[in-house]
Amino acid sequence: MSQIDGNTPANKTELRHDRTREEIRDIYRQPLPDLLYAAQTLHREFHDPTRVQFCQLLSVKTGGCPEDCAYCPQSAHYMTEVNRGGLLPLGEVVQFAERARGEGATRFCMGAAWRQVQEGEDFEAVLEMVRRVSKLGMEVCCSLGMLDETQAERLADAGLTAYNHNLDTSPEFYGQIITTRNYEDRLRTLASVRKAGVTVCCGGIIGLGESESDRVGLLHQLSTLNPHPESVPINALVRVAGTPLENLEALDPLVFVRMIATARILMPASMVRLSAGRRSLSREAVALCFVAGANSLFIGEKLLTTANPDPEDDMAMLQALGLEPLQLQ
Repeated sequence: MSQIDGNTPANKTELRHDRTREEIRDIYRQPLPDLLYAAQTLHREFHDPTRVQFCQLLSVKTGGCPEDCAYCPQSAHYMTEVNRGGLLPLGEVVQFAERARGEGATRFCMGAAWRQVQEGEDFEAVLEMVRRVSKLGMEVCCSLGMLDETQAERLADAGLTAYNHNLDTSPEFYGQIITTRNYEDRLRTLASVRKAGVTVCCGGIIGLGESESDRVGLLHQLSTLNPHPESVPINALVRVAGTPLENLEALDPLVFVRMIATARILMPASMVRLSAGRRSLSREAVALCFVAGANSLFIGEKLLTTANPDPEDDMAMLQALGLEPLQLQ
């Protein structure tokens, strides 16, 4: 079998970018044991099933975002408990990254509540943050909103490993969740990131009130990108008081497991990351996510502004499952 995407060895299952929504729906709807078996089989082909990458996410600029994402407590459109703040000092960010590395994180992510990257003092400061964290030997990811090709190139030159820009949901449901930015805006940013040679971190959020068809639509969008996103974060909605989605029903954990498993089958070489919403899942549900092919999680007390499981609980869970953190190379 020929090499795929320039980085998939010839003896690996061929990566596909042409699955239809109907094919994806059939995969997603399989009996759960069959779905998990297929996902775990591919997971073992492309990854070490005993290793989990630790990532840590820091909000380097919190609140006051002009976007109206219905799930987000950082939006200036909603009255939440999140206070608006300026960009964190460089030294504080570097200390946080050093502590994260000491706790086992091999990937450090920085998020800023911006609609888009603006040239100027704040962007220069973020570039220096990327340079300093990169020197620690960690993968460096940023989530800064929309950006153009020149900005993506500057981030790449500073040492950025990955850029996070989620699609959130299907194109059809997107307008019910966000009105201040359209789907094409997101795809253009992803194209700028890819052109600059930075890897793509792109996933979505489950539990927004979307239908099964919307979940399939999100997976279709992600899996038809060529190449696939190297990183695919799957988030469960964290219902925050003051946001329009605060009173939605809790997500069925098995729906979340199905999304993880289907993402693993569609994008077998990608890192599938357990992201926001883990606190709403039982330890058994999280274990099923690892069986389904997840191989990364976020550690630390918070994910941007929402609570995350205690680090001690995470380590106890991994020990019980016989899994180990991925080590720095």
